[in-house]
Amino acid sequence: TGLRIGKLFLAVQPLLGFEGDPMGLLYGQTNQNAGPRLTPHPQYVNFYHYLQNKADAVVCLGTHGTVEWLPGQPLGNDANSWPDKLLGNLPHFYVYAGNNPAEAILAKRRAYATLVSHSIPGYSRSGLYLDLAELKEDLDEFLDSNNDPFQDVSALEQAAEKCGLLADVPLIQDKMQWARDLRTYLVQVRQRFFSTGLHVLGKIPEDEDALLEAYFAASVEDDEIRSHIIQASVDKTQVPDWQKQLNDWLHSIFSSLTNTDVSFAETLDPHLVEEAQLLRAGLRATGDELINLVEKGLNGRYVPPGPGGDVMRDGAGVLPTGRNIYALDPYRMPSKQAFVRGQKLANEIAERHRNQTGNWPETVSVSCWAMDCIKTKGESVAIAVALVGGRPVRDLGGRVVRFEPIPLEELSRPRIDVLCTLSGIFRDSFENVVLLLDDFFDSVARLDEPITLNYIRKHAITTIYDENDDNANVPSTASTAQEMETARLFSNPAGDYGSLVADAVVSGEWEDSSQLGDTWAARNAYAYGRSSKGIAKPKALDYLLSTTDLVVQELDSIEYGITDIQEYHANTGALKKAVETRRADGSQIKVALVEAITSGDERPVRDLDETLRLEYRTKLLNPKWSDMMIEQGAGGAFEISQRMTAALGWAATNGVDDFVFNQAAERYALDKEVATKLQKANPEAFKNIVSRLLEVAARGYWNASEDVLNSLRDMYNDADDAIEGIVY
Repeated sequence: TGLRIGKLFLAVQPLLGFEGDPMGLLYGQTNQNAGPRLTPHPQYVNFYHYLQNKADAVVCLGTHGTVEWLPGQPLGNDANSWPDKLLGNLPHFYVYAGNNPAEAILAKRRAYATLVSHSIPGYSRSGLYLDLAELKEDLDEFLDSNNDPFQDVSALEQAAEKCGLLADVPLIQDKMQWARDLRTYLVQVRQRFFSTGLHVLGKIPEDEDALLEAYFAASVEDDEIRSHIIQASVDKTQVPDWQKQLNDWLHSIFSSLTNTDVSFAETLDPHLVEEAQLLRAGLRATGDELINLVEKGLNGRYVPPGPGGDVMRDGAGVLPTGRNIYALDPYRMPSKQAFVRGQKLANEIAERHRNQTGNWPETVSVSCWAMDCIKTKGESVAIAVALVGGRPVRDLGGRVVRFEPIPLEELSRPRIDVLCTLSGIFRDSFENVVLLLDDFFDSVARLDEPITLNYIRKHAITTIYDENDDNANVPSTASTAQEMETARLFSNPAGDYGSLVADAVVSGEWEDSSQLGDTWAARNAYAYGRSSKGIAKPKALDYLLSTTDLVVQELDSIEYGITDIQEYHANTGALKKAVETRRADGSQIKVALVEAITSGDERPVRDLDETLRLEYRTKLLNPKWSDMMIEQGAGGAFEISQRMTAALGWAATNGVDDFVFNQAAERYALDKEVATKLQKANPEAFKNIVSRLLEVAARGYWNASEDVLNSLRDMYNDADDAIEGIVY
């Protein structure tokens, strides 16, 4: 099914699977009690055969489709790989987000795609709104007029409690200090950045200054200096002659009054000004996106290459977009600077846990995803190696040839065991890193060190399972070094991708949140390394999960945080749930989230609950953000709807504060004007928003009032009738 417009055939890629389990036809063999894997259904196959027979080329718009994720060889398709069967020799152009080189490389490798990168949306500061803005004003007035530490702050306390802020800024005895801490937190919320909407392919950004402001915010703290750097970067040829003359005249007056001939701009760091100029020039070349796709690519001409990455971290080096992007040299991962940052983070995370609990963590689960590893040059790999107490050894060319253990005397703490959960793309793209990590973990487990100082050895000795015996659920102790279980790298089955948790959340086909953890564990029970190429070791994984005290996840983008896309609750959240259901005491564990967003060395580490509240206040609950999404029409409504589904996923795997759902319901459903706009722009998205709110309450994750629930039920019925075309 598609629309024919002259020589253009416009179509939507067919869905895989069926309602309730969209990937089940492909991944059925990896689900519990499921039958053998089936092929893509006839509609999907015939769609691509039609394209092979009728089209001269295919352009895939949107990050991302599904054909490159189909089963087959992960590296180098063969005749039995589904991407090869479906695409054949068809020229394939893929318009891909420039800040997502990890998944883009998969499309290039498995779907033969010539990539044409596109820019990201602009950025804006969150600001404060409604009750938060009013509370900030009250705090300013209170702090500017009082110095009494015993001053009554009950009104401020009530306002903070109403906004759900006491979890982030708990009450303390010194009320003045508490008020100052609360104001500092509100300033942090106000200063956060978010994406302003959706990008139009080939359109030059209208808000260059806002993106430059976001880029330099981390490296230039002074607002005035940052503003002057941005202004100094404006192309002189774009400034009219009269404005140049006016600037010269004002400068001469200023110089005569101050008896100096030095302008403020002349005191700026010329390297920062040059960097800003390069960024501005790169943004103004965004028109290359359409030129390289249409005029060059579809005409059989050369599409120039360029590195993929995030402008916020990599700056002008990843501009302009419209390039056939590539990633990095996997043999240099982690880079020297990435290891320095990762080692610092590993020590900070371990110390942080010790300060909170009184003990070193015995096992830390580190998520190694291709997306953040490519952008940070391997920080998550560095964190894992450093936790165990190791460092990279490089050859003369700078390539990592092995990881070696640091002596315990130098380490000054126990070697912490790690469970590395690998994304499917990381597993396929960085096989050399996987092998080096496996060699390193195995060698550390065999060191002649006391198990009180070497937790990886402690656990390797006591995790001997008969994986083929369903009744053997109790580990035995290794009698020889050869019997030790040292597998620490787990992922999906070879050639498969994804945890399937997001699909379960979307379909609603789950009863208890522990099932989501079990789904994750079943999909990630496959060990990789020198002697394991996807061998199922569910019992070894379960044991490591039962010893896990902490989960570490890097965040690599402002555009997509943990509340924006399904991958985070479907992996980080479900992993957390899998750990908690396998711990002997069933206790909850912490998730340490590392914000690796900018190019600087600063990497804030926050708890999951804190980050969830911060992101929800910045985006989903922020009228400034929601208004920008609503202005985008159907696409913006879809983005809001996706985030409501993700909120359900987080509620199930971790828990979400009531104020989030209270304010979301008030903003998107109970506000008649907003609800009307959403329903008109995208009826299905609006129905999903209301449906997810009702589901969250029905599952016991939100204590909503009965009046609110009745209103939502009525709205859902009306939305359903509108979609079905029923008119009363």
